[in-house]
Amino acid sequence: METEFKPRLSLLDASMIVAGSMIGSGIFIVSADIVRQVGSAGWLIAVWILTGILTLTAALSYGELSAMFPKAGGQYVYLKESWNKLVGFLYGWSLFTVIQTGTIAAVGVAFAKFAGYFFSIFEIQDANIIYHVGTFKLYPAQFLSMFVIVLLTWINTKGVAGGKMIQTIFTATKLIALFGLIILGFSVGFSGDVWQQNWLHAWNFQHENGSGLFVQITGVAAVGFVAAAMVGSVFSSDAWNNITFIAAEVKNPKRNIGLSLFIGTGIVTLLYILTNIMYLGILPLQEIAHAANDRVGVAVVERMFGTTGTFIMAALIMVSTFGCINGMILSGARVYYTMAKDGLFFKQVDYLNRNAVPSKALWYQCIWTCLLCLSGKYGDLLDYVVFAVLLFYIITILGIFKLRITQPNAERTYKAFGYPVLPALYILLATIMCAALLVYKPNYTWPGLIIVLLGIPVYFLSTRNK
Repeated sequence: METEFKPRLSLLDASMIVAGSMIGSGIFIVSADIVRQVGSAGWLIAVWILTGILTLTAALSYGELSAMFPKAGGQYVYLKESWNKLVGFLYGWSLFTVIQTGTIAAVGVAFAKFAGYFFSIFEIQDANIIYHVGTFKLYPAQFLSMFVIVLLTWINTKGVAGGKMIQTIFTATKLIALFGLIILGFSVGFSGDVWQQNWLHAWNFQHENGSGLFVQITGVAAVGFVAAAMVGSVFSSDAWNNITFIAAEVKNPKRNIGLSLFIGTGIVTLLYILTNIMYLGILPLQEIAHAANDRVGVAVVERMFGTTGTFIMAALIMVSTFGCINGMILSGARVYYTMAKDGLFFKQVDYLNRNAVPSKALWYQCIWTCLLCLSGKYGDLLDYVVFAVLLFYIITILGIFKLRITQPNAERTYKAFGYPVLPALYILLATIMCAALLVYKPNYTWPGLIIVLLGIPVYFLSTRNK
């Protein structure tokens, strides 16, 4: 049995974990809903640019915290050190119950759904139902997703080397494939007529009213619809902070964590914006908004290569989601291990196996994730999680300001880029988005807030005898 983590991850490995954890299936799907919310080419790109600015600003700010606290647990540690154990616990609680496990479950089922293009048994349709009672339905796709999650968990219990190899190979593959798709889109599928038509009224702010018609939106209401549109893009750009969870296993973490955050988020942000520009050169806005099952990426490749394109895109998404699942499994368990060390999680999880990985934390995470896969409610949980994720990002970045006051002489080998302007800008924009979601999309906010607050009695029950 090992007693501490071994620093085996290079800057390349760390950057691949950042990028690989971010890119799942969202970039190929969520643009449909964004167009339905904002209704024009200009605002579609603006939503992705704004999301990129928020993501990059937060990532660059986290560089300072990662240099101050280069420990396993990442954001949990930052919240505990800058605020208190309760705030750290609420983040860890939310991560285990919804944020990390719910995302792994959803991405796992997305992997299985796209496997349905090759094996019809994995399609989510009534003909494939295994068991049905009330609204609960069980499909083979859920069992495939659980198999993938169990397999990757088992591989990661054998040491960080296997996990990082999978991550590097699959992330490099999907980055090359996504860049290749963008190049092909501009060179093969690009239509000047479609492009001109999409940009004819580029900044008309319109919202689909539910009956398929777009209506003009002005004033404060537009802010609410931008916030609603960003739910998908923010979720697609999330999980960049996963590298902070495994800081203790990164070589020279005071330098490489911050640098990997910049490299990984920068590459993915550029890819996402270019991908959406490519969509606008191939599909009319109406077809983006109403792509079958919101699968914009599939519709684009079908337009370029016919039915063969569907299989190409399905394979790309399966590679993308497989790598994403691996990165999130690898990193999330380190948070629960660190919480257990602090007496805030199951005591059995306070353990590294002979491969210097928290195997019990990995299996606890696996079991809960598989239960979410079986429940079929992972999609609902993800709708709730965006508000909670933004809330914790705001609190964490506020912690930078607090630590500058309470620990002015602490060693800071890296300082937040653009401090105090850019971190303050992030806090302002993220707060506006949260407030707009509270008003215009309460179904995305109150349930997520309730899940976070449920952690308060759990915290006091778990610490009452300590």
